[in-house]
Amino acid sequence: MVNSLACSLTWWASEEGEGRTVEKTTTAGGTTEVQQRPRRRTPLWVKVLAGIALVLVLLFAGIRLAVLPGIKDLFGTESRDRSGPALLQSIQDMSRYQAASGNFQVVVDLEKNAKYLPDALRGTRTLYVGAGTVDSYVDLGKVGEKDVTVNDDRTSAVLKLPHAQLGKPALDPDRSYAVSKQRGLLDRLGDLFSDNPNGEQAVQKLAVEHIGEAARDSELTARAESNTTGMLQGLLRSLGFTDVRVSYGS
Repeated sequence: MVNSLACSLTWWASEEGEGRTVEKTTTAGGTTEVQQRPRRRTPLWVKVLAGIALVLVLLFAGIRLAVLPGIKDLFGTESRDRSGPALLQSIQDMSRYQAASGNFQVVVDLEKNAKYLPDALRGTRTLYVGAGTVDSYVDLGKVGEKDVTVNDDRTSAVLKLPHAQLGKPALDPDRSYAVSKQRGLLDRLGDLFSDNPNGEQAVQKLAVEHIGEAARDSELTARAESNTTGMLQGLLRSLGFTDVRVSYGS
């Protein structure tokens, strides 16, 4: 009865050494291999694409969470100023008379493109409004004894001063801001691993340069010399001088 009836049991077994899947059949007489099928391995490029896709999903999910209303309140941060006290390093005596100050504003449109890649993949464009001031001064410390002539009656004075100069442009952070920022996909991914994401040093530097150029093309130094003349005439006339003449030159 046992010989006439065949008891069979079928199962699947994996052979690790060969990387194949073997189908085996067990009967009363023994075990017989029926079929061998090679195991399918995931190609490397598929794993790479899957990793990139995962990073993109996390990136865009973070952007969506950042713009949703109420998310910032839910994950709000608390700011604490742990800075140490400011240390005085040096003191410089100034002999400059700051006679005029100009307020300037410039719109910087800075675009950076990759040579062989589309803008959507690699490239940035920043629209930045820079506001700052430039001072104009007359250095009275350069006036020597030969540059000042007073008559015996001390009623007339002639002064020869150096020409007015321009100070360095000072960008005002409270009035300067970025209007828009456009970045390619690779630039966005790079910002995730950057110590200074979305840095604005380049546009700020351009804003300072343009403000300085505008100050040189303006009449700021002429206004400074006119104001200095008015200040000295008023000061000396209060001391009894009736004739005060001021000239400028090297």
